[in-house]
Amino acid sequence: MKSNVGGIDRILRIVLGLVLIGLTLTGNIGMWGWLGVVPLATGAIGWCPPYAMLGFSTCSMKK
Repeated sequence: MKSNVGGIDRILRIVLGLVLIGLTLTGNIGMWGWLGVVPLATGAIGWCPPYAMLGFSTCSMKK
């Protein structure tokens, strides 16, 4: 499994996931906020299945 999620993309995914989960836990949004687990997980492991299927990567190119 080759990493396909770059630095800024990873940070944004983790922050978005934590915000959605936090809003769900505080009761500000409904159960849909638990979908925040997906960007949190993909940001944490650095690999996104749709990126892999489409051949897309936000990682910097290594020379």
